[in-house]
Amino acid sequence: MLDVKRMVILRDLAEHGKVTAVADLHRVTPSAVSQQLRALEAEAGAVLVERDGRGLRLTPAGAALAAACDPVLAALERAEGAVRALDAGPVGELHVGCAPSALATVAAPLVAALAARHPGLRPRIVQADPEDALPLLRGRRLDLAVTYAYPLLGAPPASGTTAVPLFDDPLCLALPEALLPAYGRDGLAALRDADWVSAPAPSSCREMLVHACRNAGFTPRIAHECGDLRAGLWLVATGRAASILPKLLCDAPPPGTAVVELPGRGRVLEALVRAGTETRPAVAAALAALTALPVTGR
Repeated sequence: MLDVKRMVILRDLAEHGKVTAVADLHRVTPSAVSQQLRALEAEAGAVLVERDGRGLRLTPAGAALAAACDPVLAALERAEGAVRALDAGPVGELHVGCAPSALATVAAPLVAALAARHPGLRPRIVQADPEDALPLLRGRRLDLAVTYAYPLLGAPPASGTTAVPLFDDPLCLALPEALLPAYGRDGLAALRDADWVSAPAPSSCREMLVHACRNAGFTPRIAHECGDLRAGLWLVATGRAASILPKLLCDAPPPGTAVVELPGRGRVLEALVRAGTETRPAVAAALAALTALPVTGR
């Protein structure tokens, strides 16, 4: 019988490509990862990895086994959920990762809604950008993540997860008020010589800004990097920068800053769970509360 935890290590090696990255993800040493891979090879009766320079790569047998991991995990999650569904109701801790831009609009109302409907359920909110929330979710350190995706970037859904759309959040251009007439005449192209405020890389918010500007015929000169794009509006207010950011972050622009909603679809706020956990009482209660929230500020 194959050990599921060792299959997860193999899957993560297929995704991240480096033993050190897998070791960091699982909070173990690289030698422990190698030992688990050798043990999995003994269980499978096949060579799963081979040397590739100073690293490892999966053999065809290893790639096939890694691809089978997520369906196996989803089946186990559903089995565990069937057992928990026999409980009297959702109780215990529920660990929720939340993108910073959704803390006030989604996470706080979720905590209030669960307290009213399910007093035995104790939500624990952790601020986490999508890039950080996904490994925490897949590593079972989160039960649910409030995250977002940009459909126009075409990124595929994360394997082993199920996304529940919550609402659309349009994109807005923040620019100095003095540049509004030029923008009204030439669109984004009027800002080709501006400095831009962006989230640090790697970030889907940064990718979307670059994507929007290139569609307008230029590559933005990113002069300022801010993890908090709402705070970055103060750089726009100096009259020397521009930014593209979600509407949820534009509720109180500083004086001298104009905010214009951009045409087209922006980002989608969504709840992300491990595939197979949707029917667990605690997760199902959180999903029901999230989809029922009267979201404001859009």
